[in-house]
Amino acid sequence: MRAPDFWTGDGSGIAPFLLSPLSALYAAATARRVAKPGWRAPVPVICCGNATAGGAGKTSLALDIGMRLANRGVAVHFLTRGYGGTLRGPLRVEPGRHDSEAVGDEALLLAAERPTWVAADRAAGARAAVEAGAQALVMDDGLQNPTLEKDLSFLTIDGSYGFGNGRVIPAGPLREPVEAAVARAQAAVLMGADEHGALARLPYALPVLRARTVPGPEAAQLAGQAVFAFCGIANPRKFFTTLSEARAIIAGRAAYADHYPYDAGDMRELLAEADRLRAIPVTTKKDFVRIPPAFRARVTVVTVTLAWDEPARLEAMLDPLVARVPIPA
Repeated sequence: MRAPDFWTGDGSGIAPFLLSPLSALYAAATARRVAKPGWRAPVPVICCGNATAGGAGKTSLALDIGMRLANRGVAVHFLTRGYGGTLRGPLRVEPGRHDSEAVGDEALLLAAERPTWVAADRAAGARAAVEAGAQALVMDDGLQNPTLEKDLSFLTIDGSYGFGNGRVIPAGPLREPVEAAVARAQAAVLMGADEHGALARLPYALPVLRARTVPGPEAAQLAGQAVFAFCGIANPRKFFTTLSEARAIIAGRAAYADHYPYDAGDMRELLAEADRLRAIPVTTKKDFVRIPPAFRARVTVVTVTLAWDEPARLEAMLDPLVARVPIPA
């Protein structure tokens, strides 16, 4: 689903006004749900969540934290709902066996790096991961899920989008009021520049870590070359900007709804357009796992990683959790 245009802006207009009673009901239901107690895992649980529907960089943050924990010798497992997939779990993702239709695209990205569990019931997924040897759990999303207690929760904010129009679903993109999300977070992570004043909505005492996405080495190889860029992510503009900043020549572009499931017909059309433009078809790693395997060899993937303004601050927040983990000698 593509977000409606009125989810951005100042929140005025007839549509947000008419939908505000439903937003109040949605917020109240969320508040009742998150107030329920969850299971306390015997290992540290770190949540990479957000306040808005759609992407904010949660998966990139989870991957970064997972890497940092693994570099310290921690057996870290990822835990996700498997959005867009049909399997509810709990199950361990096997990239050679599961595809995006089964477990969702984010689960496949995570599983390519560390053991990953899909579970609609996060507590059940956490139990399975712990039984399989997990010494720490990193949740991709789940700030509004109460079934598993968190030791450290990050409120991830996309600086290019902020909190949208500041209203709760369906009048706006918020899963809950910003104040409610902040109350359960120990820090905020701002991805990119604060283009919409999101930081002004946060309490002064909440630590704010700043990061930005940087393209992988394949982006440099596209400099000066004509590309046909396509993606189905929450903020397509970010991908197109990344290519432009890498000095690729964008001859054409196509944007789909977040988590769009490409089929053979879509790919034939996209590749035909790339051929017409004499351009290299380019997409994101998240989109790539949703492309039918028969077409993947024709598509170039541009990856991204996180660069932190002050990585030591993040490491310091992880220190007390790592200290709880018994690392084998």
